[in-house]
Amino acid sequence: MGEPSPSVWMETFLRLEGDLVALLRALVALESPTTEKAAVDRLGAFVAERLKELGASVERRPQEAVGDHWIATWGDPQAPTQILTLCHLDTVWPLGTMSRMPIREEGGCLYGPGAFDMKGGIAILLGALQGLRRMGLRPPYRIRMLFISDEETGSETSRALIEEEARRSHLVLCLEPALPDGSLKTFRKGVADFTVIAHGRSAHAGADPHRGINAIEELAYQIMRLRQLADPRRGTTVTVGVIRGGTRPNVIPEQAEMIVDVRVSTRSEMSRIEAAFRSLRPILEGARLEVRGGFNRPPMERNAQMIATFERARAIAATLGLALTEGGTGGGSDANFTAALGIPTLDGLGAVGNGAHALDEHVRIDSLPLRAALVAALLTRWTV
Repeated sequence: MGEPSPSVWMETFLRLEGDLVALLRALVALESPTTEKAAVDRLGAFVAERLKELGASVERRPQEAVGDHWIATWGDPQAPTQILTLCHLDTVWPLGTMSRMPIREEGGCLYGPGAFDMKGGIAILLGALQGLRRMGLRPPYRIRMLFISDEETGSETSRALIEEEARRSHLVLCLEPALPDGSLKTFRKGVADFTVIAHGRSAHAGADPHRGINAIEELAYQIMRLRQLADPRRGTTVTVGVIRGGTRPNVIPEQAEMIVDVRVSTRSEMSRIEAAFRSLRPILEGARLEVRGGFNRPPMERNAQMIATFERARAIAATLGLALTEGGTGGGSDANFTAALGIPTLDGLGAVGNGAHALDEHVRIDSLPLRAALVAALLTRWTV
């Protein structure tokens, strides 16, 4: 059986729109905040059953503190190479959010917590497999599909698994949502969280102020230092987002801490920032500084390989009458890990919509079958 014509291909996926909407509604209804292991596991088990119905073999990787990770295989399991797809099961929304953000359809969009980030991507990937099965098509190599449970908190327990599978792959497809205009993401910033702790000495603020070392004051000096690290021209931002310290107004604070968010566009900036934080020294005599944390995701740079990978994807999309565009974002994803390994990576293949982590989170319904058609084409037409 030959490959269907572009018109037949697209018609096959357009007919799946109702199925995709029903699937997405079911996925959103299964609330899955990262911090609620049982809830994430319920969603994982649901997705695993849908994968098995589509002919995939599924493996569960149990976790203690977060939801379990799942690995599915579709296509030839003995093939010498593979394409890896990345999805995450967890959302930022706490249990009970559905009561104030119920699933609804309005203006051609489906609203609900996690619909855009990234349950729409899960629906699109499953829809791609469903459409290929209807057309009797299978790729000539193995498709490995990861569904991980802790992306929203930095992928701490899943990073090793992601990188292990990526090293076996000739292409990685990340089903994170597209940019609002439908563009793929060809660059993402690296992300760091640093905690800076100042240690001072407590004393009575009125009777013995000279005996104290004010930890909050020390952090104030350090904040002014850190402001100088930001470089907007290079895309580097440094944001003090949380600060804690002190016990009572009349007690000189012995300890204070701040959490600093850093975003960088290049590896060189990542190295510069790391070195700067590790070399912080106290200003106040007798104070002591402690620096914890660091980069949890390297930058996904728009380098020569990224450009070439996107151009190949754009050419494949064009055969279906789809026009791909590209852009970038300051947020990170699991694609940051795979791109940093030098593996050709495409990100933002999920749903078109807007409102990630916001009360108006939504997916454009008409994007679901079109993205499923695109992902299916990438899975079957990408050559090693």
